[in-house]
Amino acid sequence: MALLRAEDITVRFGGITAINRASIDIEPGGITSLIGPNGAGKTTFFNCISGVYVPNEGTILFDGSHIEGKRGFQICNDGISRTYQIINLFWRMTAVENVLVGQHPRLKSGFLSSMLHTKKQRQEEREALEKALNLLDFVGLGGKANDRSSSLSYGEQRLLEIARALGGDPKLLLLDEPAAGMNSTEMVALDNLLRRIIHRGITIFMIEHDMKLVMGVTDYIYVLDNGMLIAKGTPAEVQNDPVVIRAYLGGEE
Repeated sequence: MALLRAEDITVRFGGITAINRASIDIEPGGITSLIGPNGAGKTTFFNCISGVYVPNEGTILFDGSHIEGKRGFQICNDGISRTYQIINLFWRMTAVENVLVGQHPRLKSGFLSSMLHTKKQRQEEREALEKALNLLDFVGLGGKANDRSSSLSYGEQRLLEIARALGGDPKLLLLDEPAAGMNSTEMVALDNLLRRIIHRGITIFMIEHDMKLVMGVTDYIYVLDNGMLIAKGTPAEVQNDPVVIRAYLGGEE
């Protein structure tokens, strides 16, 4: 059974149809990519899954339960975390503090125990810090834990966003252009990181423009153009689809 099933998703902004009856299944345990030209509706689709937008039509089932219409924090609690096309960190916080914020949905201490600083709350705080440091090591930022996020390089900020998203223990990780702005060395590290995330049992749904990365790590690809799904298949199938070549990859049929 699909981990996430979005059926006939339609999103309208006034008289403009941004997504037109698009359906996508995300199978557990792999990497699914959503590609398409700029303005195709990819981030709008992500925003429907993560609760930023409510689709005008269609249904979204995650792990068998409807999530369309839920608020973002509820969807996060259900097990979906995301990064953003435009980096969205807490700039005055350190790297480790950003990751601690990402763990908030999984922390159990309430207001009273935090105020009283109970033994249970202190233990949870220690465990959260240890987990945050481990996640920074995992993404390659172990030496940057106490650096302000604003002082990190662009590529490091991308990695920090991924670490923060992993802090919520997601079943499904949405990555919106994770390779944007990365140099060739950082791209190799990202490729390796994506594979290691999958080995942790976390499913990835990714928007990405770098076709070398997409074709190298993705199990299944959906192609969106002008809000409509125009193709789907394995990387080899999509690469050789004349409709995709004409609409996105360039070239003629």
